[in-house]
Amino acid sequence: MTAASLSEKLQKKECSAVEIAHSVFGQIAKVEGTIGSFVTVCEEQALEQAKEVDRKIAAGEDLSPLAGIPIGVKDNICTKDVLTSCGSKMLSNFQPPYNATVVDKLEQAGAVIVGKCNMDEFAMGSSCETSYFKPAKNPWNPDYVPGGSSGGSASCVSAGEAVLALGSDTGGSIRLPASYCGVVGLKPTYGSVSRYGLVAFASSLDQIGPLGRSVADVASLYSVICGKDPMDATSAQREYGDFCQGMNRSVKGLRIGIPQEYFGEGVEPQVKAAVMAGIQRLAEEGAQAVNITLPSTDYALSAYYIISSAEASSNLARFDGVKYGYRAKDYTNLIDMYEKTRSEGFGDEVKRRIMLGTFVLSSGFYDAYYKRAKQMQQRIAQEYADAFQQCDVILTPTSPSPAFRVGERTDDPLKMYAADVCTVTVNIAGLPAISVPCGISENGLPIGMQMIGPKFSEQMLFDVAGCYETICGGFGIAPSMKGEGGQTK
Repeated sequence: MTAASLSEKLQKKECSAVEIAHSVFGQIAKVEGTIGSFVTVCEEQALEQAKEVDRKIAAGEDLSPLAGIPIGVKDNICTKDVLTSCGSKMLSNFQPPYNATVVDKLEQAGAVIVGKCNMDEFAMGSSCETSYFKPAKNPWNPDYVPGGSSGGSASCVSAGEAVLALGSDTGGSIRLPASYCGVVGLKPTYGSVSRYGLVAFASSLDQIGPLGRSVADVASLYSVICGKDPMDATSAQREYGDFCQGMNRSVKGLRIGIPQEYFGEGVEPQVKAAVMAGIQRLAEEGAQAVNITLPSTDYALSAYYIISSAEASSNLARFDGVKYGYRAKDYTNLIDMYEKTRSEGFGDEVKRRIMLGTFVLSSGFYDAYYKRAKQMQQRIAQEYADAFQQCDVILTPTSPSPAFRVGERTDDPLKMYAADVCTVTVNIAGLPAISVPCGISENGLPIGMQMIGPKFSEQMLFDVAGCYETICGGFGIAPSMKGEGGQTK
């Protein structure tokens, strides 16, 4: 069931928050061994939170629509006294002494946090295979990846192990798993959600965002977590309303931009056909398709990996075995401790990006690589600004292909990186984007459609996505995960 329908049942006292929690933990017990969505399951803590919600309902208190709703939290978002590992050996013993701002907001809203979601190590990956603990699997078919780096967040929602989840998106890490797992995922405008308590990968690109089974659920969760935070200097000072209540599911007169660069070589024909069919269905509702161009798209992936790796090289320097986290056991001096701790604590993909980032920032290469990548970032942002003079929203595939098989790209990093080609420009430009399911591939896996808007246009994205969801009849959990008597769309 969606969060909205569960909230309605709670308000009518047709079920209790504890019953909902037990239902979710029953599903976790049933499928987690196959799917691997969680690094940590917080059953005892979650049941206490659910009991508190039931107490408030019995007392007649006014509650948030998220009260009593089971939510998964990506394992790079700090949770006080609960393991926050970032999917890495380096933080396999780290229990933060504080909550991230978004976690505090969830707790204030009465949400029930069921566990910490599996992820690619330090959010570096597109498949959720680089986790130190275990790879996450796609609930539609466990032989396939769920996408990354928020693979656990998407798979737990798709598998019915949680109703909603929080992920983080640096270059597509919410939208790509949402596409692969057949759920809805929002990458908010940079600065609209506090990053305080999010373990940094690339600070100028990272953004926390929601995943759910319906657009209204995602809008509801976003309404809770967005807003100015004095603990985050990059969070934007502006008014945010209730995005769920403000949804208008009409697209009449809306101008939909179709960038030719996102439908050319490299995009599988079945993906292109599904997305174009989605655009056609919106056109039948009164939207107008407009052909646009984003000519720097071909350079976006290169710019993204230079910028993100450079920032990762700086951010991950703090993990050295001195203050917290993993420390090598055998070393002779301080420098030897640094070397062995980082060699043993980081996985191959993290080391690869640290080395790349250090290289592009080094003397003699800074101007040739990092400076040019930042210039390309400005050009991409300007191209989007120009495009939005011609259209209101831009529609593209979320990924050039459906989910790929587990292990298929682990030995080919460049092929793995190519999965992000449709999503990285959004982070580079600091824009919001939402991914919704728009079809099923030839081998029975979901295909996602990405909707991109100008900065702080989340309400419009919810409107367009909500209209499309209405046309489709809604989105359900993965067919292979539904319980007895359950229904999926």
